[in-house]
Amino acid sequence: MQRLSPLRPTARYLMRTEVHVFAFSIAASVLLSLFPFLNVMVSLCTYGFRWHGAYNTVYGAIGEYFGSDLGRILRNNLYLHFPARIEIFSVILLLFTANGIFEPLEVSLNRAWGVTKDRSYVKNQLLSFGLIMICGALALSSFMFTAMNTAYLQRLLGPGFPIPSWISVALFRLSSIPTISMALFLTYWLLPNCRVPALRVAKAAAVVGLALVALQFVAVLSWKWLMVKLAHDYGPFNDSCGIILFSFLAAMIVLAGAEWSARQP
Repeated sequence: MQRLSPLRPTARYLMRTEVHVFAFSIAASVLLSLFPFLNVMVSLCTYGFRWHGAYNTVYGAIGEYFGSDLGRILRNNLYLHFPARIEIFSVILLLFTANGIFEPLEVSLNRAWGVTKDRSYVKNQLLSFGLIMICGALALSSFMFTAMNTAYLQRLLGPGFPIPSWISVALFRLSSIPTISMALFLTYWLLPNCRVPALRVAKAAAVVGLALVALQFVAVLSWKWLMVKLAHDYGPFNDSCGIILFSFLAAMIVLAGAEWSARQP
């Protein structure tokens, strides 16, 4: 029981009403920004970098993260709405909706660190814009890393040798761990309206990054069963509910990491 005692304050923190409000707000923003984000990534890979391998990696990641049914729906809609150029409006929409993620995040991180005064709306939006650009670049680098290594294996094994899909998935999974941890570190370090010890939040970012990867595996394994259950309860809204549900759980893990890092001596 003594081993679990350091986790009790975090468990009590996660049971607070305002934490659930923050997490649901973050989850709703993820739902709003998901498709514009995928649209922007596909546009950049196709028309910005003109790299078909990175484009295929984005499509493969969609199927890996969202299961067969929802992944197919997202890929089909991306194909139907595939832009003829980089969509400026989609970029603006992504930035606007993604800003909604960092607003409740800043407030929750401020409360975790005992800060009662939040940034002004303008300052929050400016900082959010910078974090969105950095996190988008990190995500894009993960796609490009996977595409580069897949292309290298293709050259090494020969053009006629098929590369198993699980190899690309494994490469993407490996590259996503440091990407997620780095994005979390920057969020924990820069977003609170106070000075935050970098080493302390770096430890939390690494642990939370691994926890989010574990949550992704749980989502992939349970997605089919969960979609059947949600389709029975929510009908045509089952896909949206599934995204919100797992985004809420991910947000709760991120907020737990923030509380834990702020509480450490």
